[in-house]
Amino acid sequence: MNLLRKILFPFAILYGFIASIRNFLYDKGILKSYSFDFPIIAVGNLSVGGTGKTPQIEYLIRLLSPKFKVATLSRGYKRKSKGFILADSTSNATILGDEPFQFYKKFNNVQVAVDVDRKNGIEQLLSQTNKPEVILLDDAFQHRKVNAGFYILLTSYGDLYSDDFILPSGNLREDRSGARRANLVIVTKCPENLSIDEQNQIKSKLKLNPNQELYFSFIDYDDAVYSEDKVIKMNEIKNVTKLLLAGIAKPTPFFEHFKSNKEDWLIFPDHHHFTEKDLLDIKNKLQNKIIITTEKDFVRLKGRIPSEQLFYLPIRCSFLSESDNFDKTILNYVEKSTRDC
Repeated sequence: MNLLRKILFPFAILYGFIASIRNFLYDKGILKSYSFDFPIIAVGNLSVGGTGKTPQIEYLIRLLSPKFKVATLSRGYKRKSKGFILADSTSNATILGDEPFQFYKKFNNVQVAVDVDRKNGIEQLLSQTNKPEVILLDDAFQHRKVNAGFYILLTSYGDLYSDDFILPSGNLREDRSGARRANLVIVTKCPENLSIDEQNQIKSKLKLNPNQELYFSFIDYDDAVYSEDKVIKMNEIKNVTKLLLAGIAKPTPFFEHFKSNKEDWLIFPDHHHFTEKDLLDIKNKLQNKIIITTEKDFVRLKGRIPSEQLFYLPIRCSFLSESDNFDKTILNYVEKSTRDC
């Protein structure tokens, strides 16, 4: 623990105490938690940002949307709007937030909604004429007002919640014991060659209950980058001078994926709203090069950078093993919950 975190330790104790009292009140029913006779899957984490929630939500969309009418519900972090909004052709990243807008642009058969009040958001979605058959709650592990039917907890390889501490001394939003609410845990961003021995070591660290399932996933990068109307294979841009730009929580793996000395880097805060000054700085550094950015940044920069220079690299969540078991667990939950409705 560095000096600053040691100084902040008393505040972390206070923060953890308040979070524990809140969870206790929900657990005992003193604070009201609302359940729905309807399949709702919450995806979240114990730590602040950077565990791969967006690719995990997209994995679930791809898994479920061929069989069910799917909706996603996010709070719309840093959006410039309020209340419940259901995405439509007039929506953009400013109105929805970057991640929900990314869902909307990628999946035209899915309803995408935002609302800080998840209970109200669920009720609004279920009041639609074409109501969904399953709702995916994005970043909702601590949203205790809604009692989801199924909880997926994410924790990053190399930054496990079992090795972390409460804010502001660490990065945890609540005590590690909150993990017991999860139906299953996914260790994300693993090396693709993670050994069985190391997987077992991590399993021992996490101390899951016998009824909790554990999976290991990695970030699967696309073999091409994309603009609005052009596709370039990765091997074709390897030796092209380019500008890499990322405004995400943990950008290092994105930059390390481009293993050459042919690029400049620009790093912005997570969910950053690009100002006119930012755009001027980007264009001054860009000159005649191309930008390669993340999908999340692409939806915020689209229309503000010349389209022929702006590309993004898609990513997916892939499992090291037992993806069939994961899929079966999710599908069984949704099918059973749908039958019971």
